[in-house]
Amino acid sequence: MSVAAAKERMPALYLSHGAPPLADDPVWPGQLAAWAATLPRPKAVLMVSAHWEEAPLALGAIETVPLVYDFWGFPEHYYRVRYDAPGAPELAESVRKLLRAPGTPVQDIPDRGLDHGAYVPLVEMYPDADIPVLQVSMPTLDPVRLMEIGRRLAPLRDEGVLIVGSGFFTHNLAALRHTGPGVPSWSAEFDDWGRRALADRDWDALLDFLGKAPAGRYAHPRTEHFAPLFVTMGAAEAAGELDAQKSVIDGFWMGLAKRSVQFG
Repeated sequence: MSVAAAKERMPALYLSHGAPPLADDPVWPGQLAAWAATLPRPKAVLMVSAHWEEAPLALGAIETVPLVYDFWGFPEHYYRVRYDAPGAPELAESVRKLLRAPGTPVQDIPDRGLDHGAYVPLVEMYPDADIPVLQVSMPTLDPVRLMEIGRRLAPLRDEGVLIVGSGFFTHNLAALRHTGPGVPSWSAEFDDWGRRALADRDWDALLDFLGKAPAGRYAHPRTEHFAPLFVTMGAAEAAGELDAQKSVIDGFWMGLAKRSVQFG
C-alpha cells in the first residue's frame, strides 16, 4: 500500500446511535456532526446496525433507499423524518464479491430500508443525504464471526467507503425502567471497563465481554447493540490499524453509555 493510498483510506467507526429523540438532545447531535467534519468525505457509507439481524447476510435497498420506522409510541413527528440518500449499487456489488464464498451466501432484500440505527446518526453526520448508503444485516451475533466479516469488508475502506457499526455501548432498556434518575451502576461499570479494554488494546477481553466485563449481562442482556463493534474491529485489524483507535464520544444519554470509537 502506497503512502498516497493509505492517506485515502477511510476510518472504520463504531457509534452509539441513540433513538429518534436524539435529534432533540442539546449536545449529542453536535458531537456527531463535529465527528463527521473531521473525516474524509466518504464515497459511500456501509452501515451495520444492531436493528437488522438476518441470515444469510443480506443487502438492503440498493436503488431507492426508504426508511424503516422500527419504533413504537413516539410522537408523530419522529415518523415524518426523511433521509433520501442515494442507493449504492456499485458498493453492493463490491460487498457481494468480498463476502460470497462457498458456504457463505449473500442475499438481497431490495425493499429493506434504513432502520433507525442507520438513519438517526446519519441525519446528524451527513444531513444533506447526498452520500450513497447501503445497509447490510448481521447474520450472527458471534464476535469472532463478525470480526471475520469485517476483515473481508476491509478493502472497501481503500475505495473511500466509510464502514460504520451502529449499536449502543450499553443497552438494557428493561433495567432502566426500574432505576431512578442518573446513570445506573451497571452502565457506568461496563463503560469504564470497555474504555480501559480499548485503551489497553485487550481485544481478547472485548471478544469475551460477557464473561470478562463487570455487569456484562446487565449492560447487554442481549448482545446485538455491542455486536457491530466487532465488524468494525475486523475491518481495522485487516488493515493493521486495530491499535489505532480512539474514543471520540463518551458520556451517557438516558443512562446508557454513548461511547463511540474510531479506528484508523
